[in-house]
Amino acid sequence: MDESLKDIAVRTLGAAGAAIARLASGLNTALLALLVLLWLAVTAVTSVAGVGLLMVPALLRALHAVAGRERDRLGRWGPEVVAPRPPPTRLRLALVDVTTRRELRWLVRHATLGFLLGLLGVYLPLAAVRDTAFPLYWAFLPQGATATSLAVGSAHSWPAALAVTLLGVGWIAIILGLAPGMARLQARPGRELLAAGPETDLSLRVAELTATRAAALDAHATELRRIERSLHDGAQNRLVSVTVLVGAARRMVARDPAGADELLERAQSAAEQALAELRTVARGILPPVLADRGLAGALSGLAADCAVPCRIDVDVPERCAASVEATAYFVLAEALTNIAKHSGAGHATVTARGRGGRLLLRVEDDGRGGAEADGGTGLTGIRRRVAAHDGSLSLASPPGGPTVLKVDLPCGT
Repeated sequence: MDESLKDIAVRTLGAAGAAIARLASGLNTALLALLVLLWLAVTAVTSVAGVGLLMVPALLRALHAVAGRERDRLGRWGPEVVAPRPPPTRLRLALVDVTTRRELRWLVRHATLGFLLGLLGVYLPLAAVRDTAFPLYWAFLPQGATATSLAVGSAHSWPAALAVTLLGVGWIAIILGLAPGMARLQARPGRELLAAGPETDLSLRVAELTATRAAALDAHATELRRIERSLHDGAQNRLVSVTVLVGAARRMVARDPAGADELLERAQSAAEQALAELRTVARGILPPVLADRGLAGALSGLAADCAVPCRIDVDVPERCAASVEATAYFVLAEALTNIAKHSGAGHATVTARGRGGRLLLRVEDDGRGGAEADGGTGLTGIRRRVAAHDGSLSLASPPGGPTVLKVDLPCGT
């Protein structure tokens, strides 16, 4: 029973924390939506004199850009919001465009209700901390200072200070109980109005997913071939050698004990080499360091073993899916290998961030540059591995450097 209550408490706290983060991220797009809505009002008023008509194309581009940012935000916190075809930016076409009308409806709702919910999502935790901790500092406040976060009341005694703490506990209860629903309410207009409607042609998205699936299968087949080659050319040959040596030693043990002992030593050495190669192959499938030390420890280990001095900064608060962590590990391993072999760099920097359900990996070196993602450097396979997770990989490497590799992956579950 205690364990189940603990699980419920952990889930409730996790859901409330994630909801507050979603509300705060929604406040960013809601503020942009409010600015665009004010711009829309100014354009509508000035259009009477004809001046506002000149601002319509820029206004429509801003509307579509903010709607695109909201789709990206919702995709980071949940299922992807599939975008419709690019809407027009000319007034005559926009007046009859379904997507533009839906984005305008979303704009009004998100700039009002979404903005209010975002403000509450930021205010409630601050109010909870302030009021709950009030007894720790109330004695240092000047006379007549407001006691509560509601800007009413004052405290002149310990019972009054403790009453403010009860208000803080009430804020915490509101966060735990209502924050997830508030986050869903804030996201609902975007999911309803910004997603592609039934009239939208999704053939391009289907083609993209088909290509991604084919790339994932190809990367999987390539990985299996690599493992098969490693086993066949390495461990298998060592084990065959062990078998031959042990058989020869058995035949020699009676007539030449010293020679048999030498053969057994060679067999033991071959067996140890085979074991080491099997461990290498196993680490290539799923590095055990990921399970032992987590993504931060695994990436730090790679950076420490790099021949080029490497500074690493990892801030990934939550664990990602095992396949995502393995992909990030192999991306960094390949990148650092390329830096050591080809870049001529004197220093490298690795940054990993986990934010909003995404894992962002950035590798930069001060080498000679000129690297190509499709130039046979091994990044082609990494690109396919990243695409299998519906992630993205970008490489910027102008001649003379610096070279910057960026990878964006969904954290998964």
